[in-house]
Amino acid sequence: MTSISANMPTSSATERMIDFARQLDLAQIPAEVVMLARLHLADAIGVALAAASVPAHRSMLTKLRRASPQTGAATVLGFADPAPASVAALINGTSMHSLEYDDTHMGSIVHGSAVIVATVLAVAEEQGLTLDDALRLTIIGWELLVRLGEASPGSFQRRGFQVTSVGGVVVAAILAATARGCDAQQTAHAAGIAGSQGSGIFEFLSNGSKVKALHPGWAAHGAIWAAMLAESGMTGPMTVLEGKHGIFAAYADDTQAGARLSASLTTLGERWALSEAAFKFYPCCHYIHPYLEAAELLRAQVNGVAIVAAHCKVAPGAATVIAEPWSAKQSPRDSNAAKYSLPYTVALALLGQPIDLDAMTGIKINAQAVALAGHVTAEPWMDSGFPARFAADLSVTLADGSVLHHQIAQVLGSAERPASADRVRQKLIDNASRSVPVAACDAIWAGIMEGDTLAALVAGCRQAG
Repeated sequence: MTSISANMPTSSATERMIDFARQLDLAQIPAEVVMLARLHLADAIGVALAAASVPAHRSMLTKLRRASPQTGAATVLGFADPAPASVAALINGTSMHSLEYDDTHMGSIVHGSAVIVATVLAVAEEQGLTLDDALRLTIIGWELLVRLGEASPGSFQRRGFQVTSVGGVVVAAILAATARGCDAQQTAHAAGIAGSQGSGIFEFLSNGSKVKALHPGWAAHGAIWAAMLAESGMTGPMTVLEGKHGIFAAYADDTQAGARLSASLTTLGERWALSEAAFKFYPCCHYIHPYLEAAELLRAQVNGVAIVAAHCKVAPGAATVIAEPWSAKQSPRDSNAAKYSLPYTVALALLGQPIDLDAMTGIKINAQAVALAGHVTAEPWMDSGFPARFAADLSVTLADGSVLHHQIAQVLGSAERPASADRVRQKLIDNASRSVPVAACDAIWAGIMEGDTLAALVAGCRQAG
């Protein structure tokens, strides 16, 4: 296959990423990485189906679907009628991210599946591609998006942007264009066009608003349109990432990120970044998860003595999301704000309350947890290893004056503490069964693990009306 950069004196990062996307064959990918792609696909679909069962979210999605009444060939997860790929990707990506229950690559701080799977599933189904095609594209997406995020770790977030959406739209455009059969030049233009659609700011933290869920959905939607615009003749910059006014300069204020990305791209096909992605087992911000595990372990040691206070050490990079402003985090206004509240969720766990979908999507805030959260304090943890590690340091004070302490070195579900396939399957069933029958959940799992086509998989996902 001819490389896009063959006729170029110097190839850009985007062009090298496209070379990889066009040349990688599924047979070249280690079997364990392909299995992980299956697991992450199952996880993302399950989370989206769970989201489709939450009344407020379903009402919003139903209105959105009615506003885009066109028929199409792409499944809207949890709904009966298919839609055009761009509409399905918008709704599915939003659903996958809306519960804060989707996967994360820690070092790059990206929620990969919400933008990658949303894009790939919609376009692959529309274009009649196979499950193997979808898995290959999913893996490519992870490898590219992780490296993009790692090129300037934390910089996007410090400037108030979510790399999942800002960088995700460019990577997803490469996937969409590849799936649609675009040639190399069209694919490069699609990525360049997508750069002008980058979006996703962290101001949602100011009031716990729900718009963060839209970030990957809008990126997936924009990516598909970027591919279609490139097919129609629109052009975009080749240096959309590393250029003077590119993504890294505009959104990360990092003029050296392009060089770091170039170095990282040399490891494509050798280091498999998908292997480092972590599953979630609580529906809230991933930074909080190790604290919840620590809280549950400490609660098991109190022997009936009341917990009256707690103290957390928190990485500054995580604190901006889960601990600032502290007074507001101690008393979240609703369940959506609670997903990003370290003191409130820790208090829930210390009280023995489940941190599950009902708690994190319900209308009422737990008054007892708010009261205990008022006695939770925090301090900066400068050497936690964040963002490569999502760690926790938690101490609790009991009514008798004794203090218990526990530290979690790395979050459960990560590469260092991997989730079993059985646990991912159970999460899929628990989530998907909120929208479709258990038999359909089993069919979805079997379709992902054993199927050749997307037909059986998506049939189960469409059973809800």
